[in-house]
Amino acid sequence: MPRIAVVGGGIAGVTLAWRLCESIRGTAVHLYTGEPYRRADASAASGGLTRAFEPDPDLCMEAAASLAELQSDPVLQAWASYRETGSVYLMPALGRDTAELVDAVRSRIPGSVELLDAGRLTARGAFRDLPEGSVAVVERRAGYVSPNALRDKLLVELARSGVFVVDGRIETVTREGEVHPVGGPPARFDVVVVAAGAWTRTLLARTGLPDGGLRTKTIQYVLTPSGPGGPGAFVDETTGLYGRPYADGRMLLGLPTDRWDVPPGAAVADPALTTRILDTARARIGHGPPGGRTGGGAEVTAVAAVECYHATGALSLRPLAQGIYTFTGGSGGAGKTVLAASRTAARSLVRTLR
Repeated sequence: MPRIAVVGGGIAGVTLAWRLCESIRGTAVHLYTGEPYRRADASAASGGLTRAFEPDPDLCMEAAASLAELQSDPVLQAWASYRETGSVYLMPALGRDTAELVDAVRSRIPGSVELLDAGRLTARGAFRDLPEGSVAVVERRAGYVSPNALRDKLLVELARSGVFVVDGRIETVTREGEVHPVGGPPARFDVVVVAAGAWTRTLLARTGLPDGGLRTKTIQYVLTPSGPGGPGAFVDETTGLYGRPYADGRMLLGLPTDRWDVPPGAAVADPALTTRILDTARARIGHGPPGGRTGGGAEVTAVAAVECYHATGALSLRPLAQGIYTFTGGSGGAGKTVLAASRTAARSLVRTLR
């Protein structure tokens, strides 16, 4: 029987291994989790925003398919600690393509989506000072998941399915399909998929394999106390601000960073960015920590991690050499699309083995 190795224990790698078990025997699959790095990866730090709408058509279809599957499966919801809070995606203007995507989402998740202009959205009380002409895609049936919780549950399910789950770091992956664990014997596979997130480029470079255009980038958000009400889960393209309710009565708020090519595991929170996040949140949603603190106090916690990005912004299977692939590069938002993307990737891999 052909053997497949998935290298990487983040949400992408674990979900891909789980999908493979839907089509082939678990004993044909080896998953290398990359411990101890797994607990410092982006899956552990992910905000977990989950919605159906995306402005990119391909990402939108995958996000809608993923959310539809999640909502149809109570067991999967429990595994992922799914919370339905609603979602707002705010954009500077409404284009024809956006309207068509909204219609496509409506067909996948009926009764969830509506379009609101700036005036109607402001009247709801969660947002303020919106640019003229801006429009929001509002999803009632959206919210957030815990990629870390889903990852941990799937690891248990994989072990039950007979998958060889191997902890420990990987030294190299060769063009011949050999996986070399640190301190352990190498093993050869018919297919190797590197899904090691921010560690992917480094791992491939050790044996001269191409990286397919992958880069690393820092993600950063803050956790602050949350007052009553609030916008639920949201993305505001006019400022870059995003957020969602968090555990223990807190709010997660973030802004994009421009810190590229950061070594994996080396992310450090930027105090200036923390201040910008809080200032932007006050201006757009009227949210700020008690007493006006902007960092360093018990009210505000800054979280930073390094994520793997690809120019397309998509989590997808990318061939690098004969039998060698990557499955990463979801650009900080893979939690929205990983269910659909992993199913597509697994089916593609199974076809190559037949």
